[in-house]
Amino acid sequence: MSLLSQKLAKYDAPQKIQEAGVYPYFRPISSDQDTVVQINGKPVLMFGSNSYLGLTNHPEIKQAAIKAVEKYGTGCAGSRFLNGTLDIHLELEARLAKLVGKEEALVYATGFTVNSGVVSCLTGKEDYVILDKANHASIIEGSRLSFSKIIKYAHNDMDALEKQLKKCEPDKVKLIVVDGVFSMEGDEAKLLEIADLAKKYNASIMVDEAHSLGVYGNHGAGICNHLGVTKDVDLIMGTFSKSLATIGGFIAADKHIINYLKHTSRTLIFSASITPASTACVLAALDVMEKETWRMDALWANTNYMRAKLQKAGFDTGHSTTPIIPLYVRDNTKTFMLTRMLMEDGVFVNPVVSPAVASEDTLIRISLMATHTFDQIDEAVEKITKNATLLAIL
Repeated sequence: MSLLSQKLAKYDAPQKIQEAGVYPYFRPISSDQDTVVQINGKPVLMFGSNSYLGLTNHPEIKQAAIKAVEKYGTGCAGSRFLNGTLDIHLELEARLAKLVGKEEALVYATGFTVNSGVVSCLTGKEDYVILDKANHASIIEGSRLSFSKIIKYAHNDMDALEKQLKKCEPDKVKLIVVDGVFSMEGDEAKLLEIADLAKKYNASIMVDEAHSLGVYGNHGAGICNHLGVTKDVDLIMGTFSKSLATIGGFIAADKHIINYLKHTSRTLIFSASITPASTACVLAALDVMEKETWRMDALWANTNYMRAKLQKAGFDTGHSTTPIIPLYVRDNTKTFMLTRMLMEDGVFVNPVVSPAVASEDTLIRISLMATHTFDQIDEAVEKITKNATLLAIL
């Protein structure tokens, strides 16, 4: 065994969880991503998906993917920078820029590579990147690759943000990067206040709309559109793996920023292009979002219905105002146990435990889809309440 293998063999945290019989990861699904999925041959209610609009098995989107494969093949065999840009990539970029209200957009292979490739290259050594402590891991990863001065502020604490802005040299670039909706807690960034502070201290703003695109705004344009701060935000990022039913991501900004990223963002230049099928999926999903406006209404109806029922049952749902509903357990072991018990009871949820969060903040993450029914929600809440009571969480 090599020294590397010897060292990594000491990492046994997953094995300990497996031995305890509560390992909740890499659960194989043998069906499409719908409100009910098949796991180990059994139907399971899916309350752990990010398919907020329920589009992953929409017939028009699947047909668009098939037609794209027939025309363009299965891949681009190169990066966007060199030989991997298709005409439909450019069509999609124009659609996305128009949707979120920016001059131009740039499509990447994944959402993670957008944040890691954009945050890492926008600012210089004398500049500042300012982050909410609850930002997504892809933003954190991008900041680690940046040569700029990295500053973090307490989650959604505007006094803390202002204190950090005051410390920055006034003539240097200050980029505030924040999730529009925080992916674990389900709460919204205070974008109105952030915009005011950015103006006061001459800072720029980048908003990650991964969990708000398709959920907020005109035709799903996102939370910046919803709050009317699009003009105050310099860069808007989004992913395709949530509301838009496939994989990929984009950044939208003015033409000067996009031009710079096209020629300096390493995760764009040195990554293979998003596939033709995925590109066509997003174009079709945008069409569906415009036509089937009932989906966003249904998503919010489901969200409000389930949150009210969970709160009535006595659960602590934190500050969430979105289709992401955290159920705070505040105990690692009980979080794992509740996840396992619910899976055995036919309900799929996601555990969030330390070190991803502090041990006193562990939670079960529930997420809603537009296509859930109230009956499915009732069944899930009943089973969640029953098992949480058995574990003395309630």
